[in-house]
Amino acid sequence: MPHNWIPNSSPDIKKELMRELGINEIQELFNDVPTKIILNKGLSVGFGKPLTEYEVRRLFNELVSKNRLSSIPSFVGGGVCQHYVPSVVKAVLSRPEFYTSYTPYQAEIAQGLLQAIFEYQSLMANLYGVKIVNASMYNGSTASAEAVLMAARVKKKKKILVSDCAHPEIVEVIKSWAFGAGLDIVKVRMDLKSGETDLSDLRSKLDGSTAAVFIQTPNFFGVVESALKEIIEETHKFDALSIVYSNPLSLGVFEGPGNLGADIVVGDVQGLGISLNYGGPSAGILGINDDKELLRQLPGRLIGATRTLSGDELGFTMILQTREQHIKREKATSNITTNSSLEAVGAAVYLTLLGSQGLRKLGEAILGRTHYLIKRLLDTGLAEPLFRDSHYFREVSIKFQGRSADQVVKLLSSRGISIGPALSKFYKELSDCSLVCVTELHARRDIDVLVTVLEDVLRGVQ
Repeated sequence: MPHNWIPNSSPDIKKELMRELGINEIQELFNDVPTKIILNKGLSVGFGKPLTEYEVRRLFNELVSKNRLSSIPSFVGGGVCQHYVPSVVKAVLSRPEFYTSYTPYQAEIAQGLLQAIFEYQSLMANLYGVKIVNASMYNGSTASAEAVLMAARVKKKKKILVSDCAHPEIVEVIKSWAFGAGLDIVKVRMDLKSGETDLSDLRSKLDGSTAAVFIQTPNFFGVVESALKEIIEETHKFDALSIVYSNPLSLGVFEGPGNLGADIVVGDVQGLGISLNYGGPSAGILGINDDKELLRQLPGRLIGATRTLSGDELGFTMILQTREQHIKREKATSNITTNSSLEAVGAAVYLTLLGSQGLRKLGEAILGRTHYLIKRLLDTGLAEPLFRDSHYFREVSIKFQGRSADQVVKLLSSRGISIGPALSKFYKELSDCSLVCVTELHARRDIDVLVTVLEDVLRGVQ
């Protein structure tokens, strides 16, 4: 049978080629190879099913390494996690048309790059449930800081409420940027039972001077904020803007924050086909709902599409660029003088490959692995989720019995398994807790090995 991916695989074409070559069988092309070393039967690989690109890579890596424990993917969490990067993403990003013109300075002459960025904007807007997404910020933390500054400019207020469940490093970036603008960053307590933002504390701190509320879901602890819609509604009662940071992979299974009423959405494309790269570079996602005031204050760039007067040709153009290189410095909305368009293009390629159904399946796969990890941990009786009754996605904050998290991280590392970070790095009172991340890369047996070795560590088995 002809194969879609193999040229000249049609039987009729093969016959024509053999007739031209003057042979009756394809095997005659190998007459110079001794018959005793030619395989005369079908190749039995023994996989039992077709394998994905990642499964093939992993199988051969395990064969080469003789199934050493080091072949287990990393369980390290904290916002930057190990995901599979399809080969086609790397191939597209390596094209000189994208790689050498990573950011469009003479924009309209690079129609291919502008179209790719336009597709990124469209895909992200659809994913997050908003009307407009820029292209793009450096990473999720700088996108968050830009969102806070934008909200303060629009509302002409100085008070920003930030959930204590948000990633501590993102909060530090927000504080750094807010200092120069004279903003007042006020923490909203975490509910110690659920690991979610304390709604009653939020209500007590919301007032007429509040410009915005910043919340992350799934948050730093991996917990999904179940009262997100209610938080957004409470924020709007005080004429404040809601800023929601979301992991884009989670939006395959959870509602986009824009659809729940969020005014500004932020995130990071790191899991969307972007390699770890020792922590960077990545690209920050920043989107808004259809608000003229927000649009006027939107940092970064926007790519638009239009048609010629005849309507026959589609063209792409940069329709917004409010950075200090191009306009009066005092009117610029951002002093970032470049962006992460290359990574944005990579995210667009990745999302196009998956499609909406593929992204949903990926989200369900990660969610299923998260639930399986929690179940296995509870079975041990030696470790458990920090917030037992909450819903987690991808990252799980785990509490150990009898050992500090720093000790557990080091002992697991000595056995070829990486988890972390220890939460004591950010919260001194959580010295016996750590983050563990599971993604589509982790098979059931990987999680089983992690839990088995973790049991040995916690029981003091050498």
